[in-house]
Amino acid sequence: MVSFRDLVSGFKHLEIDPAKPVIVHASLSAVGDIRGGVDTALGALLACYTNLMMPSFTFKTMLIPEDGPQNNGLLYGSGKDTNRMAEFFTEGMPVDPLIGELAEALRNHAEAKRSTHPILSFCGIGVQDALASQSLEEPFEPIMCLTEQQGWVILLGVDHSVNTSLHVAEQHAGRRPFTRWALTPHGIVECPNFPGCSDGFDQVAPYLVGMTRQTQVGNAILQALPLDPMIQSVASIIREDPEALLCERENCPRCDAVRHHVHHPKQKAV
Repeated sequence: MVSFRDLVSGFKHLEIDPAKPVIVHASLSAVGDIRGGVDTALGALLACYTNLMMPSFTFKTMLIPEDGPQNNGLLYGSGKDTNRMAEFFTEGMPVDPLIGELAEALRNHAEAKRSTHPILSFCGIGVQDALASQSLEEPFEPIMCLTEQQGWVILLGVDHSVNTSLHVAEQHAGRRPFTRWALTPHGIVECPNFPGCSDGFDQVAPYLVGMTRQTQVGNAILQALPLDPMIQSVASIIREDPEALLCERENCPRCDAVRHHVHHPKQKAV
């Protein structure tokens, strides 16, 4: 059974300045049984870090139109059933289950704030400036704010395939983004600069070993990386190989669209 003390000890082993902001991705099931569950895990994080942020994405707001920009990593007209189940975004909408219960617990914390992007919102405590910086046009600006503040990313029981900050590295490297659409109380809104697929991101792990701090908590590996050096390193990898970190799944719409753009660069990216 993993205790509050075990978690705090693990976080402190990373030797991150507690005043520096952190963005956390976690799978508590990978840790094993935690005494007190998700509340204990969140409490341990807040005991170690004053400025904490997590993704609070809401994919159930997304709509698929009948048509749209070409090479957009999307099969237009395929959303007839899912569109009927789409929900209006509200600031009280639960975090998508794919993001994890820890992020939902943070969203529900009395001191937490949340940004208002209808698909790619973030929530956190002590990171109000970062959250306020987000816009429809710049969904990952909160991560950029943490980067400028010498922040860190923490991965608890997960690998780089859920490391959202690597999408910022893609952006720095000039990799093409996508456009998506979301349902809001004010109507359907277009959401530009939507990221590509992250399933291949863990291919970068060997290149980041030198900057990765690591320990074990319960059954899970706990890792931490400084945001700015990590983003700069991964951006450089993508610049050298424009197809780096794409997934190997057959018929991945977004990775296939990136490959198409690499081989047909004169076609306008939207």
